[in-house]
Amino acid sequence: MRFLVVLAHPLPDSFAASVAKVVVETLRQNGHDVDLLDLYGEDFDPRLSVRERRTYFDTPCDTSAVDPVIARLQAADGLILVFPQWWFNFPAILKGFFDRIFAPGVAFHHDQAGGRIRPALGNIKHLYAFTTTGSPWWVVKLYMGDPVRRLLKRGIAAFCAQHLDFRMLALHDMDRVTERTLATHLQRVRRMVERL
Repeated sequence: MRFLVVLAHPLPDSFAASVAKVVVETLRQNGHDVDLLDLYGEDFDPRLSVRERRTYFDTPCDTSAVDPVIARLQAADGLILVFPQWWFNFPAILKGFFDRIFAPGVAFHHDQAGGRIRPALGNIKHLYAFTTTGSPWWVVKLYMGDPVRRLLKRGIAAFCAQHLDFRMLALHDMDRVTERTLATHLQRVRRMVERL
């Protein structure tokens, strides 16, 4: 299988980068093809352009500025996201990735009669997310309702692909964990990826 691994963290020595490295190494060790898309490293522009927005409901909409990245998504059998949660949400660069790459005709089709959108990412069979939060688990899950998980599972995964294997692993209270906790979490990441 071929996996697109998307890293969304500005620091090359971040824990997220360590997670992405474990993901890529484990996939390759298990015989998978891997395409690593480091959004910051490749200077991805998250801003939806005027032209992209004006043609959003056209068939097809204009995705020409990001067609190379779209081709990488369409060539994949699985998508793995590695990112921190900031303010209980995606980093802006990852939100921009969804805004620009998960476009009509790419990730979904508009229902011209005004009904539900129809999934278009039939190639994606697995969507895994590896994330960290600075907040304790109970704040994220009980107080905030786990917004990132809901957005990924009920929004992006459900609306863009069918029969998708969705999994998410979060390390909470990131700003106060020990080195031992970080190492243990990397082992959990490896075990989860080995199932693919």
